[in-house]
Amino acid sequence: MNLFDKNNRFNIANLVTFTNISLGVIAIYFIVKGDFFTAIILAWIAGACDIIDGKLARRYQLSTEFGVQLDSFADFLSFVVMPSFLLFYALGSGITSVFQELIVGIVFILYIIMGLRRLVEFNLKTDAGEVAKFFEGVPTPLGAILLWVLYLTYSYGLIANVYIITFLVAVVAWSLNSKLKIPHP
Repeated sequence: MNLFDKNNRFNIANLVTFTNISLGVIAIYFIVKGDFFTAIILAWIAGACDIIDGKLARRYQLSTEFGVQLDSFADFLSFVVMPSFLLFYALGSGITSVFQELIVGIVFILYIIMGLRRLVEFNLKTDAGEVAKFFEGVPTPLGAILLWVLYLTYSYGLIANVYIITFLVAVVAWSLNSKLKIPHP
């Protein structure tokens, strides 16, 4: 098995992406168990994997349509679903009614749908191996960072109101598919 063969589904770049996916799943497990600290550490490692896999794919000419799709699935899991779970579970202690839980839940489902839409739109506009100068809309890794910032502001009591945090999640969800121009690193 050649780790630098573009046609190998388990080439070095894709293995790093599979690691990202695994870390996202394991982070969700820790969130459900209430161990947010471990989940956040795993999420940051997943973020490093997201950077590394792209660099490997470009450096060794391993970019393929399979890799693009796999990377988007990893982004969806690690940068859309996992941070949504983190913040939703963190807000759980401040949710005081079934109605409030329903409203907050709907906004987080909306965030997940908007994140998925953003990734699908990105894939439809991108060819394997291409890197644009600007992202249109907030990329999902940046959206995840924004949700982690909201998690920290809530956890440290800087913004203790569940509705304000939920509104800000809705703003981030909108920004994922906005016309904002974000420079590519």
